[in-house]
Amino acid sequence: MQFLWKYLDEFVGKGLDGEVIAELMLYAISSLIPLALPLSMLLASIMTFGDLGENNELLAMKAAGISLTRIMRPLIFLSVFVSLFAFYFANDVMPVTNRKFAALLLSIRYQKPELIVKDGVFSNEIDGYSIKVGRKSKKTDKLYNIMIYDHTKNEGNTSVTVADSGIMKMSEDKKFMVLTLFAGEAYTDQEPNPRRRNNEYPFRRDKFSKEVLITPIKGMDFKRKDESSVGNFYKALSLRQLSSSADSMAKELNKRRTDFSVKLNYLSPLTREVVSYARTDSSVTSKLAMDEYVDVDSILNHMNRNVKMDIVSQALRNARSNKRSLQQAKDDLDLRTKWLNKYWVEWHRKFTLSLACLIFFFIGAPLGAIIRKGGLGMPLVISIVLFIFYYIISMTGEKMSREGVGHIWEGMWFSSLLFLPAGIFLTYKAANDSVILNIDAYAEIFRKLNPFKKKKKKDEEEEPKQHENPLTGQ
Repeated sequence: MQFLWKYLDEFVGKGLDGEVIAELMLYAISSLIPLALPLSMLLASIMTFGDLGENNELLAMKAAGISLTRIMRPLIFLSVFVSLFAFYFANDVMPVTNRKFAALLLSIRYQKPELIVKDGVFSNEIDGYSIKVGRKSKKTDKLYNIMIYDHTKNEGNTSVTVADSGIMKMSEDKKFMVLTLFAGEAYTDQEPNPRRRNNEYPFRRDKFSKEVLITPIKGMDFKRKDESSVGNFYKALSLRQLSSSADSMAKELNKRRTDFSVKLNYLSPLTREVVSYARTDSSVTSKLAMDEYVDVDSILNHMNRNVKMDIVSQALRNARSNKRSLQQAKDDLDLRTKWLNKYWVEWHRKFTLSLACLIFFFIGAPLGAIIRKGGLGMPLVISIVLFIFYYIISMTGEKMSREGVGHIWEGMWFSSLLFLPAGIFLTYKAANDSVILNIDAYAEIFRKLNPFKKKKKKDEEEEPKQHENPLTGQ
């Protein structure tokens, strides 16, 4: 659904085949598999162990001397296999599908839309022509009150054709537009006669009962772009390619930072110091020391007024120039830094989503053993709530990593480091038969603490005494 909402306007109205749209959706769905695997692992583990607990099968196995960790052992191996498959899919399969998706989406964006004529609006979809239709019949697709401006000669509005009605069709190969006009007139401005002295501009008028206009059109046929047109798109790279591209971008970023620092306008001694430092180091972030301490105020006080004004004016010009250069450098470096962060975010995501499959198993299996509820009701609710919580945390950390807030690994691994202790804690509690999440246990405690329950029980005990016979005691 997110894919449809995001890219629906890219291919609607362009006359694409169903195979092209289905192929595009297939590539989009494949990119969701690494994200869907942790959720499916969580739901499956809760349903499995919840069903075993609800049917007292876990109790029977524990009574036979089989511990919960031994029951989970074969499923742990399965979870490890699923995690390795998720890593393989994210590192080897997803880059290929993302590259094909980007190339196909780029091809669709360059595809011209179908000839859609709207009532009362000029349409310029056909190269060299501007067409306006007064009304279009929805039953027969017949056009009424047609006006066509011919701009093929690039001479302005010198040729116009009006017709009472007409029919517009495209050839089967989508290379020609065939427009059949009925009961119309064509007006064409003629060149003035140079021999005449007056500035008269005659025009030609032709009446017709039927006229067929055949015009070649370009860009209507679907052409696939080559996958090389995508370039080094970070979602279409493997771990090794991401590392190589990120290192190259980091070197280019340091080089640009150095170039911007050298190009600033300093005083002469400071300029020499900056240039000499930049030649030996890739960054100029450390404090630059002057050759000697200079008391600027004392020097200015011994100068005449005109020299002082020249020095101050030059300093102001240098400051304004540096301000503009720094602002431009800041925008450029911030943009390049964000792109570099995207590459490292994608690098870490291949590991975090794979590890999430294993973490969610150690959360779902003990949860199912503790709550002892199978089926799709309670497990589905718990799975969705936990996964939404995980997704919000991971997306927040990913956004912080892209924006450069803190270290990238901190934002990308924060959700895993938060859920891993929770999985260990729940596994320990389930292995020791804890009732920390058993709803029946909490309901029993609430019934014991309910004051109305105690009062009702006391009234039931005193009620027979009120009906005793004082003579017989019965």
